[in-house]
Amino acid sequence: MSQTFDIVVIGAGPGGYIAAIRAAQLGYTVACIDEWKNAAGGPAPGGTCTNVGCIPSKALLQSSEYFEHARLHFAEHGIATGAVRIDVPQMIARKDAVVKQNNDGILYLFKKNKVTFFHGRGSFVRALESGYELAVSGAQPATLLARHVIVATGSRARALPGVPFDEERILSNDGALRLQAVPKRLAIIGAGVIGLEMGSVWRRLGAEVTILEGLPTFLAAADEQIAKEAKKAFDRQGLKIELGVKVGEVKATKKGVAIAYTQASGAEAMLEAERLIVSIGRVPNTEGLNAEAVGLKLDERGAIVVDELCRTNLPGVWAVGDVVRGPMLAHKAEEEGVAVAERIAGQRPHVDFNTIPWVIYTSPEIAWVGQTEQQLKAAGRAYKAGVFPFMANGRARALGDTTGLVKILADAATDEILGVHMVGPMVSELIAEAVVAMEFKASAEDIARICHAHPSLSEATKEAALAVDKRTLNF
Repeated sequence: MSQTFDIVVIGAGPGGYIAAIRAAQLGYTVACIDEWKNAAGGPAPGGTCTNVGCIPSKALLQSSEYFEHARLHFAEHGIATGAVRIDVPQMIARKDAVVKQNNDGILYLFKKNKVTFFHGRGSFVRALESGYELAVSGAQPATLLARHVIVATGSRARALPGVPFDEERILSNDGALRLQAVPKRLAIIGAGVIGLEMGSVWRRLGAEVTILEGLPTFLAAADEQIAKEAKKAFDRQGLKIELGVKVGEVKATKKGVAIAYTQASGAEAMLEAERLIVSIGRVPNTEGLNAEAVGLKLDERGAIVVDELCRTNLPGVWAVGDVVRGPMLAHKAEEEGVAVAERIAGQRPHVDFNTIPWVIYTSPEIAWVGQTEQQLKAAGRAYKAGVFPFMANGRARALGDTTGLVKILADAATDEILGVHMVGPMVSELIAEAVVAMEFKASAEDIARICHAHPSLSEATKEAALAVDKRTLNF
C-alpha cells in the first residue's frame, strides 16, 4: 500500500530536515526519509553534521579547550586545581549525549510541523505521470508517491586510494570522534577544517600530532594574512604541520600506522603513529539512490547536477547540500533547503554564495566571508584594507586571549565591503555582523559609524572598519 505526499525529502541532514520543515510550514504534505541509526538502532536524523560532523566535533573541541585551560591557564586567574586529568570515555559520553539531544530535537520538530518521518534508506523506483515512486528500505519499509522530490543525501569521507577506513587505526571523521583513549602519536592527512579541528582536540589532550598537507600553502582558501597568523598560533601550540608533501604507502602495523611520504624538499620520510585520521575531503553520497531508474543526471564526481535554483534535469526533482555543487557547509545546505521549499511554493528566494561564511573552530578560531585579498588582486579590483589586532582589544585582554586580528576589505571607490576575515577568540560569532553588512551592501563606513558595546570583541570589527579609512582609535 503506497502513501502519497506533495513532497518527499530523501535525507534528514541540515539541508533535508530544514527543507521538510519549511515545506510543511508552507502547507504541503511532507515526508522525510533518513537511515542514520543511533547505538540502539533507533533513528538519528541530522545527517553527518549532527552525528559525526559539526555538532560532535564542537562538543569535543569545547571539552578539550576546558581541559587545556584548566591545565595551563587557570593558575594565572588565581584558580588552583591540583593535578588535572582527562576522562576520555566520559568526554565521549558527553559528546554522544549532545548528539542525541540534537537527534531528538529534529524528531520533535518533525512531529510539531506534521512531517511524516520514515527510518530507512530512500531510493527512486520509477517516474510516474504526476511524480515519482520511491522505496523506503530498512526499519520502515514503505512505498511512497510524491509530486516533488528533494534529494539531500549529503556526503561521505573520501578515503585514500587503496587504504580503506577501518575506524580502528585508519580513521575517518567518524572514528576520530569515537576514540576512547588519547593516542601517544596521531597522524593526520589533510590540513583542512576536519584535520585542524581534530588535530586541535587530541593535541590539547596530550597527543603528539603531525598533519601532512599536500598543498604548498596553508589554508589556501583563506586570506593569506589570516592563514599566516593562524599557522603561527598553531606552531606555538605544538601542532606540527608539514606542507607540500606527497603521501606514499600507508601501512597498518602492530603498533599503529606507518606513512611513507616525500617532503616538500624532496627528501623521503616516514611517519609512525598509533592512529591516522584521513581528512582529504568528502564525496557526494549518491550510492543506493537508484538515480539511473529515473534518469537523474550525475557528474563525474557522483554529484547531482543542478542549476542555480537547485533544479535537476528531471521535472519536480531538486537537490541541495553536499550532494550538489558549491561549498560543503551545513548552513549552505540549510539555505538551499529553505529556498527549494519556497520555490516549489512559487516564491523567489535567493542564496548568495558570496555571503556564505566559513568557520574553523580551532583556537584561535578562523572565520571569513566574501573575497580574500589575493582574489581581489587577481581580479585587478582596487580595494582598501583595514586591520585591527585583538591585542589592542580590552575584552580580549580580559579573556586572556589576544591572538589574531580582524581584517576588512572594501572597494577603493565606493567603500562597499568586499570581504571580512578574522582569526581570534569567538570569531565564529563575530562573522555574523559581516555577513549582515555584506547582504545589505554596507560600506566600511557603515560599520565604523555603528555603536558597538564596550568592552566587547565586536569592537575589533568596528576598529578594522575605521582602519579602512586610516582612522582607527585604539591602535
